[in-house]
Amino acid sequence: MSYTWNYIKKNPKQTKRLVGINHEQLSQLIEQAKLLHHQHQEKIQNQKVRLIKPGGGASQKLSIEDQIVLTLIYLRHHINFQLLGLQFQVSESTANSTFNYWQSLFREALPASLLEQVKKCEEESDIIREALTEYELIVDSAEQVRERPKDYNQQKNFYSGKKKNHTFKNQFIVLPKGEDIVDVVVGKPGTKSDINICRERLAKFDDKQRLSGDKAYLEVRPVANLIRQRKAHLREPQIRTPHKKPKNGELTPQQKKDNKLFSSNRIFVEHVIRLVKIFKIAGERFRLNSSKYSQVILTICGLVRLRTGALVLQVIKASESPETIEVVSAHTFGSKLTSIAS
Repeated sequence: MSYTWNYIKKNPKQTKRLVGINHEQLSQLIEQAKLLHHQHQEKIQNQKVRLIKPGGGASQKLSIEDQIVLTLIYLRHHINFQLLGLQFQVSESTANSTFNYWQSLFREALPASLLEQVKKCEEESDIIREALTEYELIVDSAEQVRERPKDYNQQKNFYSGKKKNHTFKNQFIVLPKGEDIVDVVVGKPGTKSDINICRERLAKFDDKQRLSGDKAYLEVRPVANLIRQRKAHLREPQIRTPHKKPKNGELTPQQKKDNKLFSSNRIFVEHVIRLVKIFKIAGERFRLNSSKYSQVILTICGLVRLRTGALVLQVIKASESPETIEVVSAHTFGSKLTSIAS
């Protein structure tokens, strides 16, 4: 048993600082990950052509709990694999392979958004999409610096003039007050506009779905004019945006008041983005291979949903023994459906 896992067991109140979720949520995640791990191992064993008996070969240096904590600490603190290996007394390559294995299982266990969670059940998905029309969802984007691509065309595609760096762009659509991540898009090039990313995702929602966005969701394009071509700010019908200050003009006092109220309602999406960036791998320069970016950030979104209670893991134990039979995942938005219906 590693010192870190032993410390967490003795100091459960420090769990959230170390791995980003509280002790109870960590215990639930461990049980879920163990079940997926055993299923994965059984599948491998059934496909393997054996030369030695089961159980042969080198034994694991770290327990399953240690491996899970190692993965969470990397996501939370973004230290390099050499230091991570030293902390858990394993080699750098073992720390790397351990992280990659368990991160993929976390991705399977933790849906990154509400729509992803209900996607497998078409009937529930339709009910959720219809229920969401009762709310004005909040949409916003964030950029994360990435390693500079070697290919020149990729460099141009990922260079963000706003950040003056090569970036990935992620878009979050959340419930009012940031109660849950409804939809998330990750890994888009930094040059892609917020409005175009949003427009691509609107097909996943009901036609009556309303959203609120900042000024980035005002489209700027040339509009035909009898005298000349001019650029105009056009609103997407489904997206409400703040009043934009006219050129060489000022907003009226009422428009300023409306914008202030609008911002106070939209601030919750910024809180959600802050929670994502608490896991430093999503807030600092992304150092891993760019092909892993989407899966890693979607895993972080799943952890954030677990942290905020939007995603609930229920561990079902056997009646005769403490052995875990199943871990059922649910979403808290389901409780809102009854209030809408009534």
